[in-house]
Amino acid sequence: MRTISLTINDQRITAPDGDSLLWAALDNGIYIPNLCSLRDKPGPAASCRLCFVEVEGLSQPVPACTQQVREGMVVNTKGLAALRLAGTAFELLMASEPVTCGACLANRNCELQKIARHLHLSLKPRHLKRLLHDLPVDDTNPQFSYDPNKCVLCGRCVWVSRQKAGGVFGFANRGFERVMTNFYNGPMGEISGQVCCECVAVCPTGALVLKDEKL
Repeated sequence: MRTISLTINDQRITAPDGDSLLWAALDNGIYIPNLCSLRDKPGPAASCRLCFVEVEGLSQPVPACTQQVREGMVVNTKGLAALRLAGTAFELLMASEPVTCGACLANRNCELQKIARHLHLSLKPRHLKRLLHDLPVDDTNPQFSYDPNKCVLCGRCVWVSRQKAGGVFGFANRGFERVMTNFYNGPMGEISGQVCCECVAVCPTGALVLKDEKL
């Protein structure tokens, strides 16, 4: 596959022609906040709205996951306009997220913590009223537990489950009531057979945790 050259934050890099700007950056050690993207997933989800960057020649910041790299592209991931948009999206997200890091198995390995550090923001929004879901933890499956309060609806587990486990995960309801659930929209214990570890492993927040990890 042909490779092209582009510049990100004054750093010259190469990437496969047709690659997304997000993955070109990440593969070259340049972090851009993101929650909904997976390397093998075709096409951008563009749902988390955290990967805004500024591209020379474009008048407004754009999500990096929606942009294909092109020869000579010049990108700034640290522009004030892009960071402001990403910061607003992050604070809106965290307004409905519980912050219980000390008791969470994903502590210090959580994408939300990484994003907060990158954007220099608190995990608890200072200017937004918090609206938490307060839903029960589903511990009915023998393989994994699911805490819907920590779910950011990124869709990673849903996509992987469709590829690896016959689509055992999906979404139900709309708006603030939207949740990740199983095919039956019931307790996770209703899932029969083996749930692939990969479906749980892609969770960026610890909403899905293998029970072996809790031992």
